[in-house]
Amino acid sequence: MSVADKVGLMFHPMGFLAPPDIQLPGLGIPPLRTMVECQRISHVNLVNSATTPRQIAEWHNEVQRIAEESAWGVPVTVSTDPRNSFTDNPAAALAAGDFSQWPEPLGLGAIGSTQTTQEFGDIVRREYLAVGIRLALHPQIDLATDARWARASGTFGADVELTSRLGAAYVRGLQGEVLGPDSVAAMIKHFPGGGPQKDGEDPHFPWGKEQIYPGGRFAEHLRPFEVALAAGASQVMPYYGIPIGTEHEEVGFGFNKSVITDLLRNVLGFDGIVCTDWSILSDQQLFGGLVGARAWGVEGLTVGDRIVKALDAGVDQFGGEHCTDELLALVSSGRVTEDRLDVSARRILHEKFTLGLFDDQRYVDVDAADAVVGANDLLRAGFEAQRAATTLLTNKTLAAGPVLPLDRGISIYAEGIDPSVAAEYAAVVDDPGQADVAILRLQTPFEHREGPIASHFRAGSLKFTPDKEAHVLDICRAVPTVLDVFLERPALLAPLVDDAAAIIANFGASDRALLDVLFGDAQPEGRLPFEIPSSTEAIEASQPDVASDTTDPLFPIGHGLSYVRSSVRS
Repeated sequence: MSVADKVGLMFHPMGFLAPPDIQLPGLGIPPLRTMVECQRISHVNLVNSATTPRQIAEWHNEVQRIAEESAWGVPVTVSTDPRNSFTDNPAAALAAGDFSQWPEPLGLGAIGSTQTTQEFGDIVRREYLAVGIRLALHPQIDLATDARWARASGTFGADVELTSRLGAAYVRGLQGEVLGPDSVAAMIKHFPGGGPQKDGEDPHFPWGKEQIYPGGRFAEHLRPFEVALAAGASQVMPYYGIPIGTEHEEVGFGFNKSVITDLLRNVLGFDGIVCTDWSILSDQQLFGGLVGARAWGVEGLTVGDRIVKALDAGVDQFGGEHCTDELLALVSSGRVTEDRLDVSARRILHEKFTLGLFDDQRYVDVDAADAVVGANDLLRAGFEAQRAATTLLTNKTLAAGPVLPLDRGISIYAEGIDPSVAAEYAAVVDDPGQADVAILRLQTPFEHREGPIASHFRAGSLKFTPDKEAHVLDICRAVPTVLDVFLERPALLAPLVDDAAAIIANFGASDRALLDVLFGDAQPEGRLPFEIPSSTEAIEASQPDVASDTTDPLFPIGHGLSYVRSSVRS
C-alpha cells in the first residue's frame, strides 16, 4: 500500500445519508466519494437518525461499491453512536426511529441483569448487521459519579461492579465470544473513565475540560475497562478530558502517552485499535456553527504537532477528522515514519479482515433490512425492558390503600401523555379537580447552553424552576398525583416528595410502557443506578470521582419499591 493508502486508514470522519457526490452545505466535510476515492478513507461514522433501514442499507452498499472500485478496494467500516433508545443528541446518541427502542443504558443499570444487557447487545448487533453498521461507538462504561454530568444517561450508573458486569455483557452481545464475520465491533469509551468531571461539566467544552480525583478513585473508574477488555472489546476511545493532580501528564487523554501506551497498551495489554474522540485536531463547521478542536492541554500546538503527539501517545485513528493532508505532510517531512503508519494500519486492516469485510460481509441484503430492523420480537424485547426499568420511589397509602397500582376506568388528568393512549386505561379529563388521580410526566431539569453542540447537552442545575415546581405542587395539592420523572440525571425531587402521592422514575419509556406499570399490567422492577441527592449544596460538597457520597441522599443507590414490598438490590 502507498503512504496515502495507509494515511487514509487512520481517519474516521462523520458521514451523512446523502448522495456520495454531494458536499452538504455548512458542514465543511468533503463529498463522501472524495474521502473514499481520493483520501483513501475507509471508516465513516453515520450520524443520521431519521432514516429508514432500507435507506441506510442502500447507502451502505453504494459506499462499498465506490470503495471496491478504488485503488486497493479496502472496504468501508461504518460506525454509529447508540441509536436504540430515546436520547437524540447528534454528538452523543440518536433516537431509535425504526430500530427497536430500549431504555437508556441507565435503565439497563436499573434492571441490573447481565442477561438482559447481553440480549440488548445481541439485538443491536442483529439490527446493525442488517444495514451494514459494523462498529458500535459504545458501550459507554464510565461511572456516573457526579450527579450533574450530562453524559450520565449513556452510562450504566455509578456502581463500579454493576457497570463492569453489564459492560462486559454488552460487549459479548455485540461481538460474541470472539470477534468474527457475524460481530459488530465494540469501541468502549471513554478511557480511562469519563465520569469525574470538575463541577459536573463535560469536556466536549472548554469549561468542562478538567477531570479531577479528590477522592483518589482513578483506579475505580478504570475497572470497567479492565473487565470489558477481558471480554474482548475490539476498540478503545480515550476521552477529551485532562487528568488533574494525577501521575499522568495534564493533557487530554487522546494525547496522553502515559495513559494510552503505558497504561492501556503496556499494563492492560491491549493491542487493538485506539480511536480518539471526535475532533481533537482541527476546528470544524458542525451542526450550524464553528466548533473548535477539543485539543485540551495542547491548544497552542498546530494541527500537525497535535497529530505527532497523539501518534506518539499510541493512537491509531482520528475520530471525526478528515485532514489526511496534514499527516501526509508529516510523513513527507520525516516527522512521522512509514513504519509508524504500518503499526496502526495493520491493526485497522486486521479488524476489517476479521469482520469479513473483504469477503462475503462487504454488502448487505437491502430487501432484508426492513424485515430485520424493528422486527416485532425485537420491539417487544425493548418494550419489556422499558417497563422493567421503571423504578418506584414513593407510593403513599391513602384511605383506599396504596396509590399504585391504579384501577382501570378511573378518571385521570394527565400532562405529557398522549390522550389517545391514556384513554385505553382510564377516562381522561381536562380539569385536575374532576380527576381521581393526576399523572404528570416530567423531565430532569437542566440549564440551556448556547452553541451548535452545547445546546444538545442537558447539563447544569438539577433543580426544577420555581414556576415548574409551583405548577406541580398546585396539582399535587388539588388531587392525588403520580409524578413520573425521566431520570437522565438525578433530578432534585426533595421539594416534591411530600406532596406527591407517588413518584416513579423511568430511564426512557413510552407512554404505554409507563401506563402498563402504573395500572398494574407490569411491576416496577428497577432499582436506582445512582443516588438522588437531597440538595444542590450536597452535590457541590461531594467528590466527583466518588460514587454515592452526597450527605443524606433523598434516595440511596439501589432504592426501589414494588407493589408488594420494598426492595434494595443486594
